Amino acid sequence: MNRPAPAAARTPAADPPDAGGTRPGPLGRLGVWSTRNFKAVLIGWLIIVIGLGAFAPKVTTALSGAGWQADGSQSVQVRELAEQHFAGNASSAIQIVVTADRPVTDPAVRQVITEAADLAAADPRVSTVVQPQPGATISPDGRTAVLLAGANASPDDMVRAADDLKEPLNALSTDGIGVHATGASVLWSDFNKANHDAMMKSEFMSWPVTLAILVLAFGSLVAAGLPLLLTMAGLAASAGSLVLISHLFPVSVWAMNFAMMFALALGIDYALFLVVRFRAARRTDRTDRADRRPDPVRAVAETMDTAGKAVLLSGATVLVSLSAVMLVPSPAFRSMAGGIMLAVLFVLAATLTLLPAVLGRLGHRVDALSLPWAKSHTTASPRFAAWGERLWKHPLRYGALALAALIALAAPVIGLRTAMPSIAVLPEDASARAGYTAVQRAFGPGAPGTLQILTPTDRAADVAARIATTPGIAAAMPAQPAADGSAWSMIQAVPTVDPSSPDLSHTVHTLRAELPADTLVGGAAVENLDLQHLLTEKTPLVIGVVMALGFLLLLAALRAPLIAALGTAASLLSTGAAFGVARLVFQDGHGAGLLGFTPQGFLDGWAPVFFFAMIFAIAMDYTVFLLASAKEHYERTGDPKAAMTGALAHSGRVVFAAAGVMVAVFFTFALSGPLPPKEMGIVLGTAVLLDAALVRLILLPVLLRLTGRAAWHTPRWLDRVLPRISFSHD
Repeated sequence: MNRPAPAAARTPAADPPDAGGTRPGPLGRLGVWSTRNFKAVLIGWLIIVIGLGAFAPKVTTALSGAGWQADGSQSVQVRELAEQHFAGNASSAIQIVVTADRPVTDPAVRQVITEAADLAAADPRVSTVVQPQPGATISPDGRTAVLLAGANASPDDMVRAADDLKEPLNALSTDGIGVHATGASVLWSDFNKANHDAMMKSEFMSWPVTLAILVLAFGSLVAAGLPLLLTMAGLAASAGSLVLISHLFPVSVWAMNFAMMFALALGIDYALFLVVRFRAARRTDRTDRADRRPDPVRAVAETMDTAGKAVLLSGATVLVSLSAVMLVPSPAFRSMAGGIMLAVLFVLAATLTLLPAVLGRLGHRVDALSLPWAKSHTTASPRFAAWGERLWKHPLRYGALALAALIALAAPVIGLRTAMPSIAVLPEDASARAGYTAVQRAFGPGAPGTLQILTPTDRAADVAARIATTPGIAAAMPAQPAADGSAWSMIQAVPTVDPSSPDLSHTVHTLRAELPADTLVGGAAVENLDLQHLLTEKTPLVIGVVMALGFLLLLAALRAPLIAALGTAASLLSTGAAFGVARLVFQDGHGAGLLGFTPQGFLDGWAPVFFFAMIFAIAMDYTVFLLASAKEHYERTGDPKAAMTGALAHSGRVVFAAAGVMVAVFFTFALSGPLPPKEMGIVLGTAVLLDAALVRLILLPVLLRLTGRAAWHTPRWLDRVLPRISFSHD
């Protein structure tokens, strides 16, 4: 028999059938097209990566640093009105704190104050610079003065102004005189920089670990490099896209950080699943064909019709889960979710086009540069096949142990407390923290959280008097009329407690309840409180929408309501256990010394809503892989045992290896300096570890065993409604 022409050179009129005579489905045909048009696919992706990647270096400067607000809240209204009517004396203004070992009236100190004022005034994003005022912004001991650089730009641009001004201002410090910029804009500037640097460090640390796990999982350097190919393509394209989108509306710099993390994690997951299936398809094709020569085009078609469907469904589930975060009316959250979704879209597109094209071109060379000790990769894993047999024989024993462990770890969630992060999450040498500490020493613990209260001018005196007698208020300044002559007046009130104290929330609630309805209470600390309230309010909605949409996607794909419901519910167990561990670590402080942080007594406020969506997306990722494999075996055999044990034998190793990579990636964030990356690393890493080890490799197979054929039953009325999606290639 003549040797077949290379895949790239053949141009048959129709897509080739597999060994059993089955024509490829839509994804199989996409894989065949990508393989036969390798050059076009490669050139297309090079254009995308190079074209969009050219903007990627600008990502850290183009993306915004603010947006942590509750749109429509009183505090945001106060800030916008203050920017408009009070010469920029808003929460986004920059405070310049000058401390000295002598009175601030000393000529040397006055010179530094003048230089600081001139430096700030030269920035076009600063409206006016208000000099220190005795009895207000000059401390009682006369050795600390605060200048106010009013906001003449959006909160995002004021964070960028803080990026530019804080170092030059600090450079004005001399012996005995210190200059530090502080305030909300500087805080977010320092916060974003510290977290960005930590996340970049963690990403750098995770790459060698990731590569080592991939090499061990694949046993081949070429195969191990394919996930990194997807990741790099997805990262470059998504980073450049975020820069372009930022010209239309603000995008949080955190969007890129999370996009990098998800592109790496999901790119590896998807590549693992497809490459493992491609190897198996090549082996099957070689066995079935008379010439014993595997056809890479047929192997790609089979891979895409089986594993490709699972990857597409997984990607859709991730996108749906993250889209629920859009229900939170906060620019930072929406842009972060959007950034991750953009990265997932690019990784998914590369997985369904670029990866099959490369696999078809590589053929047997996908196993090139194999490790000396690497064993021949069989279609099924004997170890996971044996594990499946054991679970089939003893489902209650292992299922009860896994369920008990998850419930025990999830139990502490009952006492979980959340709040916006305190100043302690910043490094001690950060400008915002140094200025914050100096203000507290000079003016009292509540001074950094001074409230801004806007009221109609005709009742300002009465409102000021009522504020001064409100419990929790240390002092209230005289009402300040609007700079533009409008009907508003501003009263600034200093609380008795630190801005991160829970008691401040009670004080703000009291003021809003007792002051006239047309009086607005705001300020930087109140913006945090309003955002926390919004997150607490929206969390049940986001969780409900995520679970409902996840269930509907599983139902549409599997056509089996029982196992779709059980798979969705099982994802809650690993999520709850991860947050239970987070409460023990970050709220109660267990292991704080080992991880190198001081507990705040609560979990950061964005964790429940944002981390839940991320964890659920990852958990459903593994659910789809396992159940899609089980459905494929059930379609072939009609045997529930073959479905359960076959799914573990064929996808257990992939889930195990992919989880290992994700856990390694996420846990490297626990080694980062600031607290928020530690929270993210511990919560996400624990969730993936528990989900893969206890839910996907024990509990979900046990549920398949206990439900038997009922797991795959489709009621007649539902059968008429649902689309017909087959995961079998026979």
